[in-house]
Amino acid sequence: MGIRKLFTAKDMTQGAPWQRILEFSIPMLLGNIAQQLYNTADSVIVGIFVGDNALAAVGSAMPILNLLLALFVGIATGAGIVISQAYGARDREGLSKSIGNCITLAFIATLVIMVVGPLLTRPMLELLGTPDSILGWCSSYLTIQFLGIAGFFFYNMLSGVLRGLGDSVSALGFLLLAAALNVVLDLVFVAGFGLGVAGVSLATVIAQGISAFFCFRKLMKMSSIFDLNRSTVRLDGAVAMRIIRLGVPSGITQAIFSMASMVTQSLTNSMGEMVIAANVIIMRVDGFAMMPNFSFGQAMSVYTGQNVGAMKYDRVHLGSKQGTLIAVSCSAAITCVLLFLNKYLFAIFTDTAELIDLAGRMMRLMAVGYVGVAITQSLGGVMRGAGDTISPMWISIISTVLLRVPVAYIMAYFTASETWPKGHPFSLSASLLISWVLGAVMSAVAYSRGKWKKTMVQFHEP
Repeated sequence: MGIRKLFTAKDMTQGAPWQRILEFSIPMLLGNIAQQLYNTADSVIVGIFVGDNALAAVGSAMPILNLLLALFVGIATGAGIVISQAYGARDREGLSKSIGNCITLAFIATLVIMVVGPLLTRPMLELLGTPDSILGWCSSYLTIQFLGIAGFFFYNMLSGVLRGLGDSVSALGFLLLAAALNVVLDLVFVAGFGLGVAGVSLATVIAQGISAFFCFRKLMKMSSIFDLNRSTVRLDGAVAMRIIRLGVPSGITQAIFSMASMVTQSLTNSMGEMVIAANVIIMRVDGFAMMPNFSFGQAMSVYTGQNVGAMKYDRVHLGSKQGTLIAVSCSAAITCVLLFLNKYLFAIFTDTAELIDLAGRMMRLMAVGYVGVAITQSLGGVMRGAGDTISPMWISIISTVLLRVPVAYIMAYFTASETWPKGHPFSLSASLLISWVLGAVMSAVAYSRGKWKKTMVQFHEP
């Protein structure tokens, strides 16, 4: 009975805030790590069986993929906020309509991206100045991803629904199964069938589809909490617009990160294939290093949403302090690991000594910034959970677009040399560090000023 209870919706409006946040965050963290394994397994396997250029191809494709999917990921965030608030308020009808509309929105988004994505793939790669040596691989990777995008969309939306209900364990179990299958299929398609970059893309699509299936199956068994039928999946203008209104700023935030990555990817591409490959390795390790920050941010959003729905505002304030302290402590520990053990992590991806050394020096420069991201994500999660998704969006625009991108290009310009004619690779890492620190400062100011407190109270106003 105790084990079964782990796989159910959880009330985060009772008990010690730090305990509820940790109980939610740990499965969330493991799930995010498993999600990251999709891309990491792709990179490791193509790096070993195909070569460094294939590794660079997979990494160069990611900014475009993330850009086209950003808005939908944001809408999934908005869905989680609406669902957590409705669940905290014990509003069965509102919860049912919210979940039904989430499924309908996921279906619509799938159709759009399946048509638009393949058409934009090659032009966007050429616009970014992707080297001819990896252009074909990048194009095939992205085309397969877009044609098989249904699994990604439905998993993210349905797992967001489960998390909004406080159940982060079920989504974890489904994702771990899919991650293991992804690794097996990577080996079969790449090492066995010799499909190269296209093989790892196909493996990811299949694995994501399976995780989405299990999420849907789990929701169908939760009829004691909400109703899922023809009436609730019918698109409701008010419910859909609330989900979109809360989600679009988060989607814009994701899109901003992706666009900034695309612009800096163009700068990275100009520095040559060695820097491209080094950047791919760093981003793979960075993906894991960021997972605790993202996990705590999502936990704070759900925790805040449920307590706002229940009108327990004192718990929101106490939980925000305790959750941020936990997140900062975790990031400080990760920073120490990255400072002293990075070369061992990078050796997983390649045995090229020059590549490992370059990636290691770049990572040491940016590692301290993870503590700043912990602050940004935790406080941003509180603001989003309270219904204020605008403040985190503006923080992202200022720190990423107005600061990170210009700083990267300016530093590259002034560090150009005979060895690095397009600028020193350190300009990429230093610009990230600066933007992360500024983002933390801005988040702390926005939290203390308290616009999110007004949106929190307005949730209960007629």
